[in-house]
Amino acid sequence: MILDKDSLAERIVSQKIVEELKDAKHQLQPASIDLTLEKAHSFKNAGSIDFDNAERVISETAEIPFEGGWVRLEKGAYKVRFAEAVRVPGDLAAITFARSSLARCGCDLYNGWWDPGYHGKGEGLLVVHNPHGVRLKKGAKIAQLVFVSLHKEASELYKGMHKGENL
Repeated sequence: MILDKDSLAERIVSQKIVEELKDAKHQLQPASIDLTLEKAHSFKNAGSIDFDNAERVISETAEIPFEGGWVRLEKGAYKVRFAEAVRVPGDLAAITFARSSLARCGCDLYNGWWDPGYHGKGEGLLVVHNPHGVRLKKGAKIAQLVFVSLHKEASELYKGMHKGENL
């Protein structure tokens, strides 16, 4: 079951599932919460992924500064960080989707999965396909976070390396 606006609003207050909202009235949607742009990064090198993370190397990035409150991104791939802190309780999971405005500007924001127990500021992969690039204002609504109710409380919570990161 996907949580609706009223359920999301209640859980924001009672469980603080999303904090640091810029404006809850404008970020709460009928079945999601809009996430906003805090930072954008370019990739500096290649990453490495293996089976058990023994040889995992996360790509280094460089923050792209905002100029006059805007960041200009040329065609390519970028890591973006959301401004809101998310706390996923044990009875929920969440999925990030791109806002349709990005597609209308020639951009993709790849889906992200948020396991029960995750807390922190999430990141996403933004790909600019538009040959003319895109301009994004700091605080722009770029993603929709959809919370999904689990059949039962998770028996194990997220323990990965990104838990509590970026807070």
